[in-house]
Amino acid sequence: MIREKAVHILFKIKEGKRMRVRWKDCWDADPAIYKLLQENDDFEHARTQLIKRLEELDWVYRRDVDKAIESWKYILVKESIRCMKNIISQRNERLAENSTLRHLWNAARTGDAEVTDDFIEEFVHLFKAINGNAEVYPPHFMRGIRSPDFEKYRGRAAAQKRSEFLERIGRRMDEYLVKYPTGLKSDIIEKRKENRQRILTLLNATEDDWNNWKWQFDNVFKDRRGLEIIKQVIKLTPAEEKGIALAIAHKIPFGVTPHYLSLMDEEPNSHDFAVRRQVFPPAPYINSMIEHKRDRKVAFDFMRERDTSPTKLVTRRYPRVAIVKPYDSCPQICVYCQRNWEIMSPFYEGAQASQEDIDKAIDWFAEHESLMDVLITGGDPLVMSNEGIEYMLKRFSEIPHIYNIRIATRIPITVPQRITEELCDIFAQYNDIGKQTLCMVTHCIHPYEVTWETANAIKRVKMRGLQVYNQQVFAFANSRRFETAALRIALKKIGIDPYYNFNMKGKTEIESYAVPVARILQEQKEEARLLPGVYRTDEAVFNVPFLGKNYLKAWQEHELISLLPDGRRVYSFHPWEKNIARTKPYIYTDVTIKDYLEKLAERGEDVEEYKSIWYYY
Repeated sequence: MIREKAVHILFKIKEGKRMRVRWKDCWDADPAIYKLLQENDDFEHARTQLIKRLEELDWVYRRDVDKAIESWKYILVKESIRCMKNIISQRNERLAENSTLRHLWNAARTGDAEVTDDFIEEFVHLFKAINGNAEVYPPHFMRGIRSPDFEKYRGRAAAQKRSEFLERIGRRMDEYLVKYPTGLKSDIIEKRKENRQRILTLLNATEDDWNNWKWQFDNVFKDRRGLEIIKQVIKLTPAEEKGIALAIAHKIPFGVTPHYLSLMDEEPNSHDFAVRRQVFPPAPYINSMIEHKRDRKVAFDFMRERDTSPTKLVTRRYPRVAIVKPYDSCPQICVYCQRNWEIMSPFYEGAQASQEDIDKAIDWFAEHESLMDVLITGGDPLVMSNEGIEYMLKRFSEIPHIYNIRIATRIPITVPQRITEELCDIFAQYNDIGKQTLCMVTHCIHPYEVTWETANAIKRVKMRGLQVYNQQVFAFANSRRFETAALRIALKKIGIDPYYNFNMKGKTEIESYAVPVARILQEQKEEARLLPGVYRTDEAVFNVPFLGKNYLKAWQEHELISLLPDGRRVYSFHPWEKNIARTKPYIYTDVTIKDYLEKLAERGEDVEEYKSIWYYY
């Protein structure tokens, strides 16, 4: 009995030490907050005292008594104090249905709390930021590049010093950008020629077949036979093969065009990682799709199109623009497709809307004179015949209040052969400057997708006077340092303007693709900002269900309100619609920063490169 008691006491001592070690960095970052929480028996009194402490600290910095903090640090201190107040407020506890402060209080009082290390790591950095000790300046990519004291120089001497400094920054950027080659490089072109030849041999086809878009459509790899051909062209990882086989067996949307398959390397590597992830479905996604096979129209309709469709084929979320969907499929299926709840497979029977439904949809646009812009999307409308495309463009061109027609398509990336001279001649007829413009919006996710075939397709479109824009989805596969910057440069080289950069969010079946909101904010501030203005014309946006886009750069449109026990941040998004209607905020639970960084490390990334991510709220 005495021995058992001694063992129990020893265990408690060891457990207590373990708990103290787990929280050590957190409490070391702000001993005053630790002491405050530890010494208060009453939880609400602890909250009151903490609010008082934060307000006093805020005024210490604002009064600038000792001029103890540099201006660039002050901005972050001010923001971190605001976030801490948000997190401990009763209002936000109600909205998030979670008391972050109670977990902190329990940990201070008892030595630990039922939270993950991800949660603790968040507070290590938040407490550092509150005390002016954030690890942001200088950014990690600036290591070894010292800024001259420009105040010591004037005139031409100052200009030359500044130019030399900026030159070093530009060269440092190139060290990152070179990791993300495009398909315009000669060595990659040669590798893809070999891929193409293997595909043609397996399909008993010719170069003329390859350049024929109808042949590309007819030979999409989407079934068991297609999987066997894919395996003979490139090496699949066990997870990729299992995911594709499971998708085919359960009739989950899957398909890859011959052209797109040729973009993948024979052996999987860091270059083609994003390309493979675009179309090869992972197991969690497949399992979720199987689980919701009968109710996926509700489970996966993240943007609630069922509630924003005033008539068949039409979606409307904004005052001056609406969407029309004449064709409900694509030549190949993106894993994270926003409309995976309604797309069955490439070219599935019934994907083409009836002529009657198309006419009724266009008539609806004609009847609603406040609309000035139409987005023709799907699926992919360029799967339709030339006659079908021209019919829609002609009908919309006859509506006087429609000033702009947009065609949303991924065809220039997946089947660039479809962008023929004949099709572009049709486009040219309906781009009437001064009356009504026609433009194209495409979806390129990575520099590795940029090829000469795509470049020539875009050139044919632009020779007819159309503008071409890109919407990128910012997902795990393309979120490394300067990876999106490399895409912007590649796109501008071939005549495409960056347009939107969508945060990967919301749809739970693709959570493994998600990136923390903090990472896209970091990318905009630390990477995109270093590019010339015309290269960073895209806006980082978050799609709020039912209501549409929120601009992530605008502090008015989102705020951090809570941290869950597992370390996930909870955001309140304030939709644009609140300016005109009493709209409730959208509460979004993010993926954890710590988990994201660990996944980057598994890809071989140095997570020190990303250490400032914790300080983007």
